[in-house]
Parts: sequence; C-alpha cells; structure tokens
Amino acid sequence: MITINMSQLKDVKLLQKFSHYVKPHKGWFFLGVSAIPFTTAATVIIPLLIVRIIDDYIVPGDLEGLYQMILPLAAAILVGYLADGLYNYSLQRVGHLAIARMRTALFSHTLSLPRRYFDKTPIGLTLSRITSDMEALGESITIGVLSLFTDILKTISLFIFLFYLSWKLTLIIILVIPVVYLVASYLRKKLRFYYNTARTALADASAFLQECLNGIKTVQLYNAEKKVLRQFKEKNGRFLKSQTRSNTYDAALFSVVEGLTSVTMAIIIWYGAGQVLAGIVTIGILIGFINTLSKIFIPIREFAQQLAMIQRALSALEHIYQLFSEKSEESEEAVPEALREKLAEFECLEFKDVSYRYSKKSPPVLQDISFRLQRGQKIALVGTTGAGKTTILKVLTKTYQNYDGSIRLNGIELSLIPRAALIKIITMMQQDVFLFNESLSFNISLNREGISAKDIKQATQYVYADRFIEQLPEKIDSQITDHGSNLSAGQGQLISFARAVVSDSELVLLDEATSSVDSITESYIQKAIENIFSSKTVIAIAHRLSTIQNSDQILVMKDGRIIERGNHHALVAANGHYVQLLNQIQGSH
Repeated sequence: MITINMSQLKDVKLLQKFSHYVKPHKGWFFLGVSAIPFTTAATVIIPLLIVRIIDDYIVPGDLEGLYQMILPLAAAILVGYLADGLYNYSLQRVGHLAIARMRTALFSHTLSLPRRYFDKTPIGLTLSRITSDMEALGESITIGVLSLFTDILKTISLFIFLFYLSWKLTLIIILVIPVVYLVASYLRKKLRFYYNTARTALADASAFLQECLNGIKTVQLYNAEKKVLRQFKEKNGRFLKSQTRSNTYDAALFSVVEGLTSVTMAIIIWYGAGQVLAGIVTIGILIGFINTLSKIFIPIREFAQQLAMIQRALSALEHIYQLFSEKSEESEEAVPEALREKLAEFECLEFKDVSYRYSKKSPPVLQDISFRLQRGQKIALVGTTGAGKTTILKVLTKTYQNYDGSIRLNGIELSLIPRAALIKIITMMQQDVFLFNESLSFNISLNREGISAKDIKQATQYVYADRFIEQLPEKIDSQITDHGSNLSAGQGQLISFARAVVSDSELVLLDEATSSVDSITESYIQKAIENIFSSKTVIAIAHRLSTIQNSDQILVMKDGRIIERGNHHALVAANGHYVQLLNQIQGSH
C-alpha cells in the first residue's frame, strides 16, 4: 500500500506555486530541457566507447583501430560538455529570473498589506522574508531543485548501461540503494526541522537588530547597550544552535553517502577482479563498470547535497508564502463606479454606537461612540493618554477593522468602502513623521499621480513650509538625510502637513504634534493648522488651546467613551472633566 506523507504533499504544493514564476520564462526552460537527451546520451555513450576501446583495441594492441576511435570519443565528450553547459546556464537563468519576479511580487504584496499588519509584525521579520529567505531560495532552487531532474535521468540511464555490462555487479549497487534512501529520508526530516527553526530564529534576530538600530540613540542615551547586546546574543545563539544542528545533519548526509560509495567501490573491485580472472567478464567491462560506478555515485552523492539545498528552498518557500498568505487590502480596481461617484466628495460622516476591541478576548478600547460631522465642520478629540482618541482615527482610516456599530461616510457603511476610495477624500496628518532619504519634493508628493511641481509649491505655501525651504541651498530639491536628521522636528512636521494637503482631500484627520519646537516654527505650525481649519473638514486630536476653541464640537473622552460633548463655551460653563483637561493644557503651555 502506498502512503502519501503530508509534509511531502505540502512540499509538492509549494513547488507548484513556485512554478507560477517560472512560466513566463518557459523559453529558457525548454531550451535547457532540450539539452537533457544529449547530456544523458553522452553519459552512456562515453563509458560504452571506453569499454570497446579497451577490449577491442588496447588489449589486442590494435593501434590503428584505437586512433579511429579517438574522434568519436572526443565528439561524445564535447557534446556532453556543451549539453551540460547549455542545461546549467538555461535553468540557472530561469531560476534567477523567477526569483527576481517573485521578489518583486512579494514586495508588491507587502506594500498592499493593511496597516494593522505592520502594527503587529516587526519590520525586521518582514524584511527577512524579502531578503534572506529569498536569497536562500535563489541559491537552493537553481542548484538543488533544477539539477535534480537531470541527475535522476542520468542515474537511470547509467543503471541500464551497468545492467548491460554485468547484471551481477549491478546487483551489488542495488543492495546499497535502500540503505542510502533510508538514511537520506531520516536525515531529510531532521534537516527540514532545523532549517525551519534556523530561519525563524534568524528572522527574530533580524527584527530585534533592526529595532535596536532604529532606536540606537535611545539605547545609548539610557546606557542600555549591555542589556540590548545580551538580548541579541540570546537570539543569535538560538540561530547559531539551529544552524549548527542543520550543518551536522547536512555533513552526516554527505559523509554517509561518501562512505557507502567507497565501500561499494571496494566490493566491486574485489568481486569484479575475480570475475575477470575467471573469464566471466573482460578487463574493459570491469574498468568501464568502475568508471561508470563513480559517475553513478556522483549524482547520488550530490543528491544528498541537493536534498539539503531543497530543504533550504522549501523552508524559505514556506516562510515566503506565509507572507503571501497575509490578506492584502482592496485595489483601486475593486471600487465600483457607482460607489466612486458617491464618494467623489466628502459630505458627511456619522459614528453610531461604535465599539472596538483589539481581539475578542481583549477589553474594549472604544465604547458606544456616536457623533456626526458635516462638510466644513471641525471636531476636536480631547482626553488623557489611552482615552481612545487615536483609535477613532485608526478605525476611520481602516487601519483597525471589525468594529461594532455603524460608521457611515456619505451614507455608505465604512466596511463596504475600499481603501482606494477612502484615501481620495480622507488624509491623515500624523504626529510621528517619517521622511525618506530623498528630496523635499519627493517627500511631499511621494511620486503620486496628478501632483505637479505647482501643486507642491502651493502646498508648501499653504502650510508655511516655504519659509524655511526657500532658505535652503537647493530649495525644494534639497535632500533629506538620515530620515530627517538635517531638519528640525517642526520643519519635519510642516513637510508632513504639505504632504497631506497636496492631495487636496476634504476631510483631514489631524494628530496634533506636541513636540517642543522653536518659537518661529511653532508659529508657522499654528498658522498652518489655522489655514487647514479655515478651509477643510477636520477631526483633530487636539493639544493646543486655539485648536480646541476653534472647533465646532469638542468630544471629551475617557476610557474609550465620550463623557462630555459641546463647544468650548458650553463645556466651560458645565465645569466638568473638560475644565480639568483645559487647566492641564494651559499649565503645560
């Protein structure tokens, strides 16, 4: 009865998925495959010619016949080398092209992942999938998987040839094959386990390393180098341990096959010599057999190495497809035309009894949130840290999903609106500004379609960023270094404002900055916010008194609930929790 191992079935499915990236390069693939008959034929013809040369020409001393056989032997060797070269070049080229295509697809998929994925997944882990796992796959797939097929064909052809020479000597080799298979099968399982463990440990170490390097200034500021180094040593040690174990089994796999090759060769020489002396086989057959035997054990020996490489490839593929399996957000093409028309311009937003929790078992971070926002109105969210202000913005931008209650944008439920349509009418100004190591112009436009140089200039003027940009040597083409280290915190904030308003979205979500900046930049930030308030519909997490006072409605939040609402004067008159927050804000300024 034939049983199918589930892990082997899984491996086949992984390779079938990878074949999707090979298909566009099938021309090179078939060119390589077309060389297989020639390389296989040469593998058999060369030892056959050697047997004939020894028995028919060297032993009888027929030099004239020997000279005539040199040309066919040289031709067979040349054809074999050329066919091998064409096969290896073509299939390795296919492998590299497929890996490049797959890497691009994986990065494209990563760009489409929802923001909540990056909230819960370390960047280093994702980076490891795109870099080290893909690199391991590239090295293994071209040498291991693509070479396996031709080696199997060569081995089968050589076995047929050996049976032709001497079936008795061939039986000795056949007795060794089950031992090789059993050993390889056992070590294969061990290799797969430790390769998986090693790649997981490496991804964990890479994620920790990137986190530490991103926060290196904080680590040094608080003299935490020793603790961080100790943690990294532990993570790196787990990787080293798994890698060492995999290397041990890899070496054992190679050594066992090498040892069995030597033992089999010795037995063949001992037994074959007796056959020659008894006149059963000729000296040419014995030499041809030994020569062919070494060629048989080369692919068998390499098969052990290829198994190890295939384990690396399958382990890397498994991790890569884990990232591919993460659900991406909807594409712009998924937005129905009727829905796009209704969302062409912002009209109104309504939260009705909205609650949200991070998971089913976690406590709610938003509870029964209800408010309505019309075009042109301003809402300020105020409250202490952890009150739920930022969560409201993340739910509205679909960073967090699966909310309870109803959120309607222009009368359409938010859960039914693809992100591609949502970002057309909503833009968010975050407190944490990320700047690319590119020009100021790029950091404002982000190469988005439809944004011209004129739009960028108007946006910088609108948020008063042009005041410091015009003082720079290259102005708007000035390069940002080290993610904004050559700009002040306030200047970076103004660039983020310009980035948001250049898209000309009507609804602006503002996570108002609280970082200390110089008085001149502070005044520009304040003027930029006033401009935004005067011309846009705004929901602001407000920390400045002027922002709060200029809002049409203030929502006072505590423990995920709205506990007070109204305009500034009404809330002051109520003398409730808002007044306490107001005193804190005024005290901090």
